This record gives sequence, structure tokens and C-alpha cells, in this order.
Amino acid sequence: MAIRRVWIEPGCIGCKLSETICPEVFRVDEEARVIGGVDFAQYELQIMEAAEACPVEVIRYETDDIKADA
Repeated sequence: MAIRRVWIEPGCIGCKLSETICPEVFRVDEEARVIGGVDFAQYELQIMEAAEACPVEVIRYETDDIKADA
């Protein structure tokens, strides 16, 4: 399984948990976003951890195999 796409759906409360878990991929300032140009393969475990830890469940990712959400 390789993560090829990561996004944040509307509804983020700005808790910065995703940025704390994986600052290489997530940035939370005036809005939550995924940093462009990142090789997600290097951070797969952290991305999945951030998605599972998200209190409002808005972090999504897509793998080579299937689409997944936390």
C-alpha cells in the first residue's frame, strides 16, 4: 500500500494535531492544508496516525489499492 493522495475535508477545527504528528505533510494556520510536493510514501505511518487521531475525522488519504478514511 502506498499513499498517493492526502486531503483535508471541510470541517477542520484547527486543533493542529495533524501538524504536530506530521509537520512535513500538514500545515494548520488560518486554514488547514496539505503541503504540496511532498513524497507521501516517506510519511505513510504518520499520515495514517494523523487521520486516525483527527477529532472531527476530516483527514482523508488515497492509496494505490483503495480509498481510505480514518
